[in-house]
Amino acid sequence: MFDALQLGLVWFFVALGYVESLKYYTEKPPYIESCRIKEPDFTNCSTHSIQGFLNEVIKGIPEIEESFGPIDPMKQDQLTFTQADSDVASISANLTDLVIRGFGKMIVKESKVNIKDFSWQDKIYLPRMRLDGKYKMVGSVLIIPLHGSGNIFIEIDDLDILLKAKTRLYEKGGYTFYNVTDVSVKVKVGHVRTYLDNLFNGHSKEVEQTTNQFFNDNWRDFFETFRPLIVGTLERTMLDLLRKMFSVMPANFFVEDIPNSLLLYGRKSRLIA
Repeated sequence: MFDALQLGLVWFFVALGYVESLKYYTEKPPYIESCRIKEPDFTNCSTHSIQGFLNEVIKGIPEIEESFGPIDPMKQDQLTFTQADSDVASISANLTDLVIRGFGKMIVKESKVNIKDFSWQDKIYLPRMRLDGKYKMVGSVLIIPLHGSGNIFIEIDDLDILLKAKTRLYEKGGYTFYNVTDVSVKVKVGHVRTYLDNLFNGHSKEVEQTTNQFFNDNWRDFFETFRPLIVGTLERTMLDLLRKMFSVMPANFFVEDIPNSLLLYGRKSRLIA
């Protein structure tokens, strides 16, 4: 027979298990607008719904911030970047201690959901995005040979992002969720500014200043050199963010008439209880 202490411990661990199991929302928050995919105005409704969700994520939803960190600024530990056989560059670079600013002002211009497989296509606008970090670089950009390491920033104005996300539906606790399996992006930019210090290993500050000015005067060509870096950074960041956002918020909250995975994929689908 349990004494009072043992019974208290039992209830403690039951309560602890209950708290730990609350890893997703079971009631729809007021900032999410529910939409029906078979309604003609679905895309407009979905766009407002995702914007409302993002606004709260930016403010700070504890369950998301705990695993992802703050949205603005974001942090990335390291990116390795290689550009070979290009008309404007042949370069190998390693970037560390990255800080990305600007996602706090994301605007969702359009959010489409494919009714067949529930993949997404979103148009997102950032007035400005800035990437700061440390670099190590060897190669050439715009015929200028580079070899150095130091601090770098790349600042982009009027960044338009076309984001495509592949998803796989699954069930948990009686709700349907999005598992975001892949993200690809295309970008258009309005203007780019940059600065790399300690170019040429600091041998000539005058040449360093002139080279950076040359990069900024020819920013379109410079951006094409670093386009794979920017795209890769966005894809990596958005995949991580979207996975964590939609692991705590059921898809039913966004799409009221979303099917479960059994209906969408058939009996071979593996359900998660």
